[in-house]
Amino acid sequence: MIEGNLVRLRALRAEDLDHHVRWRNDPEVVHWATGGHPRFGPVTRTAVERGFETMLGLDPADSRVFTVEDLADGTPIGMVDYRDLDPFAGGATVGITIGEKDFWGRGHGTEALRLLVGHLFDTCRLHRVELDTWGGNERAVHAFVKAGFREEGRRRDAVLVAGQWHDNVLFGMLREEWRESAGGRNGRP
Repeated sequence: MIEGNLVRLRALRAEDLDHHVRWRNDPEVVHWATGGHPRFGPVTRTAVERGFETMLGLDPADSRVFTVEDLADGTPIGMVDYRDLDPFAGGATVGITIGEKDFWGRGHGTEALRLLVGHLFDTCRLHRVELDTWGGNERAVHAFVKAGFREEGRRRDAVLVAGQWHDNVLFGMLREEWRESAGGRNGRP
């Protein structure tokens, strides 16, 4: 487990399945997490079960999914993950979804992201971590910047959301930037 002030990251468990099914079928969560792309929802319980079998069997050397729990009561509120971990290039891609809307805008997602990034830089000794979102997702953009990420580029009009084109925005963070940030100096957000 990786623990912060608001959340803890823990290994994915089979009992998290019901939360993931609910989050993957909540139109508002899907809209903000994916731009509402139809390949991401709605999904059946069977499809999520198949995904869980894969996620539970992932080699942590390449990728891993963590459940984000509210530290106050242990309630699962979302997930963070890393994938495409390349120890030779020293990089990985991360992702985050806070599925419990009562926790949106309260700092839980930013802290979860910081904890994951700290783990990747400190434990996995990576040089670079990246993530992306669609340009209309201002809450995610704010959380990424608050966590210490810098915008690195855009793929113009690459994401179609509700009939409108948006840029796909790429963010990155280097290990030295993490070390210079408040999260990197004291190990906790």
